[in-house]
Amino acid sequence: MAPRLRSRSYRPISSTRKESVFVPDQALTPAPPLAGHDRSFGGIRVAAPDNLAIVSLALPLGEEDTAERAIETGFGVDLPGIGKSLTCEAGRTRLLRLGIDSAFVLFEHPAPDALAVVAAKLGDAAYLTDQTDVWCGLGVSGPDCRAALERICPVDLHDDAFAVGDAARTVMEHLGVIVIRTGKDAFLLLSSSSSARSFLHAVETSAANVT
Repeated sequence: MAPRLRSRSYRPISSTRKESVFVPDQALTPAPPLAGHDRSFGGIRVAAPDNLAIVSLALPLGEEDTAERAIETGFGVDLPGIGKSLTCEAGRTRLLRLGIDSAFVLFEHPAPDALAVVAAKLGDAAYLTDQTDVWCGLGVSGPDCRAALERICPVDLHDDAFAVGDAARTVMEHLGVIVIRTGKDAFLLLSSSSSARSFLHAVETSAANVT
């Protein structure tokens, strides 16, 4: 009898009987696609934020004022203007306004229940969606970071045109990106998690070329 072939990734999995079926004992743990990445290029640091949670919120039509009051009560700040962001809760949370009736809530949260955290603050005053798995985040900082980003970003990132807290949707190397200025020499970039490695390669290649 010919021997049975096993994939090199073969791994036995135990299971527990649940009623009429068997359920694997192993639990899956979600992890960001760029988790743990941290690399420096001279005066530029490229690092993925730890445990970045992203929840989108939409203001219900005709009830925008109610939703904005709930945001002020829940987070202690007003919803920023379009194309702006601000931090609250001692810098642990960032509100990012994307459009007239849409925004992101970004915060550090390791557990897969980011939606519940925001819902506890806003109740049903806004429509909420957990976007954590949809986006990947990349922090780019250091005295030469703007020079690196300007090679691949068509947005004018000069201090006079793009201040701390400003945000914009743009394209970098054909990839859709949200760029947020978080400090004088610091930016947070958000792009689709499905193309995370291509996104990282584009940013790091530009960083390497200016150092």
